[in-house]
Amino acid sequence: MELTMYQVDAFAEKLFRGNPAAVIPLESWIDEELMQKIAMENNLAETVFFVKNDLRYDIRWFTPNVEVDICGHATLASACVLFNLLDFAGDQIDFYSHRSGLLSVTKQGDLLTLNFPTDKYVEVDLDQQLLSCFQETPSKAFRGRNDYMLIFSSEKLIREMQPDFRKIGALDCRGVIVTAKGESVDFVSRWFGPQSGVDEDPATGSAHTTLVPYWREVLGKDEFKALQVSARCGSLSCKYLGDRVEISGHAVLYMVGKIFV
Repeated sequence: MELTMYQVDAFAEKLFRGNPAAVIPLESWIDEELMQKIAMENNLAETVFFVKNDLRYDIRWFTPNVEVDICGHATLASACVLFNLLDFAGDQIDFYSHRSGLLSVTKQGDLLTLNFPTDKYVEVDLDQQLLSCFQETPSKAFRGRNDYMLIFSSEKLIREMQPDFRKIGALDCRGVIVTAKGESVDFVSRWFGPQSGVDEDPATGSAHTTLVPYWREVLGKDEFKALQVSARCGSLSCKYLGDRVEISGHAVLYMVGKIFV
């Protein structure tokens, strides 16, 4: 079997920024074990597969270790491939995940906008297990559907922190978001997920479904400029819509190749 694979840098305006994703369009679903092996072989934060299903595209995302419930940057990358390389007609693509429901991506010029469900989160105690993951001390902790979110006092702390990945990997969650008010943008963040096979994700669209409602409460506004201050740095524009969140960014094609399995 021969599969075409596209590698796209998402939430980036130029190559080698943002978050790389492998995008593999399928005519029909292949074996789940094979999808996981391909994702492990790619060794990117995410490998995404999609299949056309009438007027929408069914979609699934895999880290090197596990299938995940939702992924923003790989969905953005999939839309980039469909709009620019697979001759999709129209300005909105509807994706469907059996784990997270309907997800859409719209196009306005080169800008792509995800429409994702807003996360629901609750404040939790800053217990010793959470505190031991970082040298710095957060002011608050929250638990969303998939991730913990820890609040820190400054962008400098977010940029300079060196977490203990072994201890983060022991937490019962997909990963940990750390965030603070930004100096030149509304807020900054990073995301760590060793238990998902990704020590640090460069630009995590899905984390912003948790970040946006939190910062809306803090800053009293509905539209945000955000940076994920990883080494590659991801640039995102976000909008709060109540039970949905819009997350916008650019995507750049890096590679087209063939897989032989």
